[in-house]
Parts: sequence; C-alpha cells; structure tokens
Amino acid sequence: GILLLLISIPDYFYQRFEYLENLKMNISDVRRELKEDVGDPLLRQRQRERAMQMRQNKQMLDEVPRADVVITNPTHFAVALVYDPVAAAAPVVIAKGQDSFALMIRRIARESNVHIEENQPLARALYDQVEVGAEIPENFYRSIVLILQKLQRFQRMAR
Repeated sequence: GILLLLISIPDYFYQRFEYLENLKMNISDVRRELKEDVGDPLLRQRQRERAMQMRQNKQMLDEVPRADVVITNPTHFAVALVYDPVAAAAPVVIAKGQDSFALMIRRIARESNVHIEENQPLARALYDQVEVGAEIPENFYRSIVLILQKLQRFQRMAR
C-alpha cells in the first residue's frame, strides 16, 4: 500500500500540472475567441470607415444650403461652392458627390434655392481635383468667375 501511495503522489502532481497546462489557451485560440466575441478586426475597421464616411456625407449635405452655386454634370457629379471674398481668396468647395450622393446635393440645392449650373467638364474636374474644404485652383478661376457673374445677373434681375 505504501508503494502505491509513493507512486500516486508524484502522479497526482503531474496530472494536476498537465490539466492546468491544457486549460491555458494558445495564441491562435485567443485570436479565434476574440474574433467570436468582438468580431473580425478587418470587418470592424470597414464598419468604422463606413460610419465616418456617413458622418462626413451628412456634414457635407448640411453645408449645401449655404452654397452660392452647385456645379453639376447632369447626373453623375455635383460640387457645391461658396464664395466669401472676406474669408477666402477663391471659392471653396463645401460639398461634392457622385451618383446618388450628387442627386441628393442637387435636391437639397433646389429646395434651398441654390443656383444649379450644369457644366459637365467643370463638374468632373472639380470633383476629381479639389477636396472638400479647399479653395479652387487658379486654373478654374475663369470658369467659376463666369458662373458667379451669371448668378449675380440673375439675382439683380430677380430684385
């Protein structure tokens, strides 16, 4: 009986050690469990990016009513500009959109009585080359000045 006791004591400690080691998770188990609990990190990143894009789009749409003019390609592009000679040397892009977002910009501009100017090459160039919040580059000055002068004539005739 004493011999069995002497053999069973080390075996007990060995079995306990092995049991505790088996309870521990390896790195792949930790990652898999984290994915199950919180979700795939790439998917979460895409969701955050999409949410941020939606916030930016909403902010742009909120800016459209204060635009002086919205320059559009009939359906695909819309760029809203505001010109305040005191605040900036050139007109500033306050919103821009493509396809369905461009249609929303046009709709809000119409509802807010913002002048809509259809100019396909200018709308596309502004959309591609100017970021929201930036002044238009000098190479667009001539085209924009003509549009703003036309807008001023319309406003004078309306009075």
